[in-house]
Amino acid sequence: MPALSSWSRPAILVGVAALLVMALTSGLAYAGGGSSLGTNGSSTSATGDSDSGDGNISASAGVKYDKSKNGTSGPSGSVGSLTPTGDWTPPACWYQPTYTPAQMKSSSETVWAEDSPSQEWKNGERDYFVNGKPYTNFNLDKAGEGYFWSGYSPPENGNLPGASSCTDEPFWVDKGRPAPAGHTNAVTPEVLAELAYEQILIPQGQANTKPEATQTVNLPTWVWMDATTFHPVSVTAYLPDYGISATTTATPVGIHIDPGAPASDATLFPADGNCKNLGTAYTAGAEGDPPCGVTYLRSTAGAGHPYQLTATVTWKISWTGTGQPTPVDLPDGTFGAPQDVTVQEIQTINR
Repeated sequence: MPALSSWSRPAILVGVAALLVMALTSGLAYAGGGSSLGTNGSSTSATGDSDSGDGNISASAGVKYDKSKNGTSGPSGSVGSLTPTGDWTPPACWYQPTYTPAQMKSSSETVWAEDSPSQEWKNGERDYFVNGKPYTNFNLDKAGEGYFWSGYSPPENGNLPGASSCTDEPFWVDKGRPAPAGHTNAVTPEVLAELAYEQILIPQGQANTKPEATQTVNLPTWVWMDATTFHPVSVTAYLPDYGISATTTATPVGIHIDPGAPASDATLFPADGNCKNLGTAYTAGAEGDPPCGVTYLRSTAGAGHPYQLTATVTWKISWTGTGQPTPVDLPDGTFGAPQDVTVQEIQTINR
């Protein structure tokens, strides 16, 4: 079915169109209360109540998530979201299947009645036009064969730029068919991959160091992350009735060390602070400069406070999905937490 492109009697109903779009994008579209940020569970829907057969939205309408392989609590007992590199961010709003024909009809008629309760309207005067012809049945004869798609933005995205930009009039999409062109961020496998990116959670934890507690001036400190905690995680986003899905995977590929001290007071290994993989765990008897670490040249006593050592993990992000078996890169993500480091100075006496 073609997209619903315009309203009958446009001079009279411009305000009605705006009211209907507002109701469809900010009212019933929030029926499910937004996407869950839980770390477990096989699936979580962005919208939806169960389909009772009376025109209510189906539980399979809207984006759903499989988070069974998402990150779980790290050493600190919590998880956190990734920060994408650069200025890229996942979509703040998108178009997804939202209304059955009966629900679309009911929503439209409710808005029309509220707009002009004292006026009588003949059948068809407030129906959509499609290719110049009045469209009067809201696809009631196609119940179960598709949905009207409309804009959706989770409540937690309310303050994000672009969260209220998905204001196109609702449009019909048959099950198993792609959304018509021209609707920015209408759900596709690529959009699903970007939405899955936003759901990825990374274990929150601090770096391991050797020595484990107080460091010593001019003696190297080994730094590494625990590979049993920091490992690849993934989230799958999908539209069941439309047969499309995408799995976005985050893989830790390196760490960057910020010693939390002036450059003149610390020597990094490597010199740029960018360690391969997750660093190298210290082994008993290891000598010399660490492959990943820092040597502090001044004690924290002089600074008056501990240094804030931060090991930021870089996660490589890629996705595969419907029609895309080969991984496609998305912007890298980073995650790191500062930790206090105390550095002592050992006095030696020459005799």
